[in-house]
Amino acid sequence: MEKALNEFTGMVRRAVDDYDMIGEGDKIAVGVSGGKDSLVLLLALKHLQSFYPKSFQLEAITIELGFEGMDFAPVAELCRQWDIPYTCLKTDIKEVVFDVRREENPCSLCAKMRRGALNDAIGQRDIKKLALGHHFDDAVETFMMSLVFEGRISCFRPVTYLDRSGVTQIRPLIYAGEQKIARLAERLEVPVVENPCPQDKGSKRYEIKQLLKSLGGDYPDMKSKIFGAMQRMPLPGWQPNPKMRGARD
Repeated sequence: MEKALNEFTGMVRRAVDDYDMIGEGDKIAVGVSGGKDSLVLLLALKHLQSFYPKSFQLEAITIELGFEGMDFAPVAELCRQWDIPYTCLKTDIKEVVFDVRREENPCSLCAKMRRGALNDAIGQRDIKKLALGHHFDDAVETFMMSLVFEGRISCFRPVTYLDRSGVTQIRPLIYAGEQKIARLAERLEVPVVENPCPQDKGSKRYEIKQLLKSLGGDYPDMKSKIFGAMQRMPLPGWQPNPKMRGARD
């Protein structure tokens, strides 16, 4: 298990170095949804903290959406065992999105409200960096969603500075594939909290995920080529630090 976590954390460190995600003395909050991605990210950053040359503080924050049956007590216990400060904030986001607004596109409003709640929470704690669990597959899917549904070449950035809140979002998992994350989550026995959201398999992202899965049968390296193209174009914010790349080549 320790070897697997070491190898995975090495991949996270490459992303952190390539995009200069962590500075000396940073206070970093990890947005923990309860899914495997954010939990693995949290533990990888905690492991990185033990040997990274720049010291940084770490804590976990969960924005509870209000769905019944989501128990975050095991997540709180995991954080206690790993000595990570943890906060779980209850919200009425589910009620607003599904019961009051009855949104035709609930994912967009839900994401906006979650981001707002997270930014408010970390602002109260004087934290200026927020680590999110978006990974390699998320990046490729987001790129394809923009291309197919909007006719744009676009994607979230590995590092995003938000002017309005003064928060910098970082995505240290962008080199990690979804299956690799899932395997490590199983080995670490992280307490995944299943999300009962009714839109889980009815979103545009799910459609693109299925399209990429279908195309991947004939073109198994397609995702890697798309990801490489995003870095080589480069999309704004996607060009890795050439000094770090040269040091490893």
